[in-house]
Amino acid sequence: MDRGRTPTNPGRFAGRAPGPMLEYLPEPNAQALAELIVAFANAAGGTIVVGADETGRVHPNVAEDLEPILERALRLCEPPFREIELPQWFPEDTPRGPVVAIVVRPTPYQMSVGGSQVYVRSGRMNLRLSPDQMLLGRVAPTETAFEDETVPGATLDDLDTDIIEEYRLNRIKRGPRGESFTRLELLRDAGAIDAANNPTGAGILLFGRNPQHFFPQVGVVIVRFKGTSLREAALTSERYSRRIEVVGPAPRLVEGAWQALFDEIHQRSVTNGLARQEHYEYPLEAVREAVVNAICHRDYRVSGQRIEIRLFDDRLEIISPGRLPGHITLDNLLEEHYSRNPRLVRGLYYWGYIEELGQGIDIIYEAMHREHHPPPEFREGERSFTVTLMNLIDQIELQYGDDLNPRQVLALRHLHEFERITNREYHNLCPEVSTETLRLDLRDLISKGILLQVGSKRGTYYVLKGDG
Repeated sequence: MDRGRTPTNPGRFAGRAPGPMLEYLPEPNAQALAELIVAFANAAGGTIVVGADETGRVHPNVAEDLEPILERALRLCEPPFREIELPQWFPEDTPRGPVVAIVVRPTPYQMSVGGSQVYVRSGRMNLRLSPDQMLLGRVAPTETAFEDETVPGATLDDLDTDIIEEYRLNRIKRGPRGESFTRLELLRDAGAIDAANNPTGAGILLFGRNPQHFFPQVGVVIVRFKGTSLREAALTSERYSRRIEVVGPAPRLVEGAWQALFDEIHQRSVTNGLARQEHYEYPLEAVREAVVNAICHRDYRVSGQRIEIRLFDDRLEIISPGRLPGHITLDNLLEEHYSRNPRLVRGLYYWGYIEELGQGIDIIYEAMHREHHPPPEFREGERSFTVTLMNLIDQIELQYGDDLNPRQVLALRHLHEFERITNREYHNLCPEVSTETLRLDLRDLISKGILLQVGSKRGTYYVLKGDG
């Protein structure tokens, strides 16, 4: 058991809800504590606040009596933690009394309680796995995961000091406060170096000056194809109009891929009254989350293949090397969460590129729904996993031309999802626009042969012509 330094930020947990990397244990017992430790260790790590609840209420005398309970809890955890993953604990004084923060690091090997009960953190819950849901991708304690393998030929000079300092500043903002790390301690906490200060896979991925020197498969390739399929693109004189390669450590991959995609999916500016509005081919939030997910969760053992992002006229595809990790399947993708690269996930979380651990797929779904796009599509191949986002704006414009105003495009997107639209629903979509202007919009769509009016007066609604 590794006791840390004493933080000096009282009450910092009050009001913070439990989540993928935070839980409260007001009155601990060894079994409950062991389950939490195992669940965090099997995910991306996390912090357990012992002796308080999420409202900040402190249970007296709990912190003082914690050490023997924690020792019993750790004896329940199997296999025993290696020294580098051993949980640390930090006593804290709050205005309402003392508490203890236990910081759990992710392990590359599967942890259990008593050798049989396997838990993994999913949202704010500890999910107990059945025997057929064992964590694929976790290795035996005597083996080493990709993230923890030392990189042959790599030294501390292969880590970028500027990137490390950038991470340190972000770590202070998002990590458990009161922690104080030397540079080597910071790297060791991130799993970037081993006990002999040799860079690991995680270290090169997060902080490497040139990760591609050691791992040629690290990178993102973005290609804008002409048409709606590879076959259609092959028939043109030039198969693609633009090809971009992004290289560097993981945070630079996120930044570079996002900037390149932002430039590509920026569609046009339109003027609605006095307001200038930007329109994009895809919801920005959905694209950002899909990119971060691919970088975090790809299988870095798959060589000869980088993350590929394909832009067609009607869709965006993000192809990530490796199949779905652990117990995750296409059927439980929304309900359950797991990462094969917990150190990389934890690093990008502290960097600020992941807002809520385990919520990436949910955010993509919500963003697509909010902007009236079809839901994302997921496909698992033999050696890859693909996320597809449909470009509904282009579909509408390819079908109806460019003479529709933004309000009419919005109405057609609503119709593609809900099959009909009423005057009230159209007004709800465009609340700042007068009723008369919206009426003229609908009349114009009818005159163009796009919409058909059904019913009259209060019972009036509109459908796409041919659907009614």
